[in-house]
Amino acid sequence: MRSVLDQGYSNLEYIVIDGGSTDGSVDLIRKYADRLTYWVSEPDRGQVDAINKGLRRASGDWLCWQNSDDVFFPGAFSDLAEVAAEQPEAGLIVGNMKLIDENDRLLRDLRYVTPDHGAMLAEGMLLANQAAFWRRDVQSAVGLLNESYHCSFDYDWFLRLTAACRGVHVNRSWGGLRLHGATKTSNQATHFSEENQRILAGREVPSWKRRLYQMRRLGQMLGRGELDYVLRGIARRAGRTDGAGS
Repeated sequence: MRSVLDQGYSNLEYIVIDGGSTDGSVDLIRKYADRLTYWVSEPDRGQVDAINKGLRRASGDWLCWQNSDDVFFPGAFSDLAEVAAEQPEAGLIVGNMKLIDENDRLLRDLRYVTPDHGAMLAEGMLLANQAAFWRRDVQSAVGLLNESYHCSFDYDWFLRLTAACRGVHVNRSWGGLRLHGATKTSNQATHFSEENQRILAGREVPSWKRRLYQMRRLGQMLGRGELDYVLRGIARRAGRTDGAGS
């Protein structure tokens, strides 16, 4: 919550949806209640239902959601406002993301390129909700999140968004995804894979086209002068390959 409230961005509509927590979350929310547009703590049908509740209430021109463990980095909202004013034709604006641990230590930085629907089909999640914002009129056109997905709902959502509007990438870190043993990202890899297969059924991309999109991404990163980042990624993948074969 502090990562949102400490942005210092005045034109903010902040909505907090809690699923009836009994771990002290409600006391924390009440502490900042005077700075919130709306909040509620009540049972829900899970994470996607909670996000949709918030999105239904949101009335701002640009929307996003942030998960309870994750954070925005300073300046993200002002950066967004500046880019949105400069590029009014954009319907989706994304920044980069960092993986952090439970003590805010940096684990890894993730840098993205211009959002593209075909690339998302070919390579998977090439952006992250922790650093993504979209126009409300685009959301109205594509609908809310699909509650039949438990893990890959964000992949389905951003596929729909990238098919419906022009995306823009800002080469600055806007958000942090927190990794620890209790996160879905850490302990539900099989469910993610199964849901991704459902989402892509009938839309599979041939290997030659996947390679073209990989070259597109590589070209954009090298064009920004990020050779060191590319080399680190190659070394990391090589290390995983070596480990699997040893």
